[in-house]
Amino acid sequence: MAGVWLPQFDRLASLSRAPLVAVWRLLAGGRPRFQSRGGTEMKGRTLKIGAVSMVLLAVILVTNQFGIVRGQQKKTPGEGFAAVPGLKGGQDVFGPYDPVQNWPKPLSESLPNHEGWTWSQSTNIFPESPDRVLVTQKGELPVLPTRFKTTWLPDIGPSIKFPVGPGVPLRETASATPSCGGIPNSAGMPKNPNCPDARDGHDGRPGVDWRWEHVIVVFDRNGKMIEDWSQWDKIWGRPHDVEISPYDPDKNIWIVDADNHFVSEFTHDGKQRILTLGTPGVPGADDTHFSRPTFMAFMDANTSYLADGYDGTRVIKYDMHGKKLLQWGLKGNPPNETRPGYFNSVHGIAVDPTTRRVYVNDRNNGRVQVFDENGKFFDQWSFGPRPPMNIHSIYMGSDHILWAADQGSNKLLAYDADGHFLYSWGTFGTCQGCMWGVHGFATDKEGNLYTAEVRTGRVQKYTPRKGANPAFLVGKPWPGVW
Repeated sequence: MAGVWLPQFDRLASLSRAPLVAVWRLLAGGRPRFQSRGGTEMKGRTLKIGAVSMVLLAVILVTNQFGIVRGQQKKTPGEGFAAVPGLKGGQDVFGPYDPVQNWPKPLSESLPNHEGWTWSQSTNIFPESPDRVLVTQKGELPVLPTRFKTTWLPDIGPSIKFPVGPGVPLRETASATPSCGGIPNSAGMPKNPNCPDARDGHDGRPGVDWRWEHVIVVFDRNGKMIEDWSQWDKIWGRPHDVEISPYDPDKNIWIVDADNHFVSEFTHDGKQRILTLGTPGVPGADDTHFSRPTFMAFMDANTSYLADGYDGTRVIKYDMHGKKLLQWGLKGNPPNETRPGYFNSVHGIAVDPTTRRVYVNDRNNGRVQVFDENGKFFDQWSFGPRPPMNIHSIYMGSDHILWAADQGSNKLLAYDADGHFLYSWGTFGTCQGCMWGVHGFATDKEGNLYTAEVRTGRVQKYTPRKGANPAFLVGKPWPGVW
């Protein structure tokens, strides 16, 4: 009889072979090839093959039941994709975090004569520590009623009503307050098109529909406002970013103003302005002017980078005294520009001090571009189709994972340093922990996450869930000198 191959055994190749080999040798006494030596012996062999098949089937069931596949133990339920592996029920609505309820506290709990007023469009948030969290915002807005009578609006269109329905935001705060608080340009200053006064380009009423107060605020870990920077309220057009270099022992505070085209450095207590880059109120693209700058990042004790900007198309490198070292970037052709070093809305920047790489959010082209510290191009990748994708900011912590805030999907997205997509979480809405227009985000040294939203007009705090997979958490800040 010719050699016979038993294909039913081939599917067992991925299983642990030791028990299979032992069973075969015990019952079959040899390899799975047979020669005919007479009817009786052949029948005996057939019976043995049948017995072997039954035993092997039992081995398959047992090994699969105990997860002994390719020599590995069976994984915990949810391991590999759940933020909290092994959790029964639930879902990852807020990813690996729990939102902190009633954070921050209502404005009226921190300031007198502020009943009926609340926070406005929040552009960025920086936790120096859990006990000192700095926020940039566009003043204050009236508190909305909790209930509205349904009103049909036929003049706008058929079947349109307000409120639209449960869970739909009642107010979009990005346009609720005019930039510069509706304050007319100073005498002798050129007209700033990004800062209309109350009679020019905004129908709201100052003091009724908005108040240009408390543009920079500071919270403690419980969300209570602990510092008042209102002495600087009048200089701002639209404060867009607030940062402290981790390498500065004095912990001076840097604030980027997009609509007034400047960057200022303040003392740690906010009482003195030390340095101003750019010409306030005057846009441009030379050494003394910016065109709506957006964010900045610090590579080391003597190096910072500025993303310039909404209208600008460059990244500028400075030393820590504000001396310009170099710049790079050219105007691209949105929305599908692919050439390295061409930008359209430079709206986010992050650095990796260990690899000396600079990550730039080329927002209107839907991609991140990666450069060395002097602007040499390394890599790029897309964040996905635009629309709906609309990346507002990027962040890299000490774990070297790049996170991006996507207003289109209202999610935070995680990528490794080479652009491989890892994880995302987030859901649209106005509930605590939901998102609408995250524009800036950061973590503190305890691993808490903070977000600033331009659409809802709020900041939020999240704490890591018990048992959360550390790989799913936004990385902690880079270690520094404080």
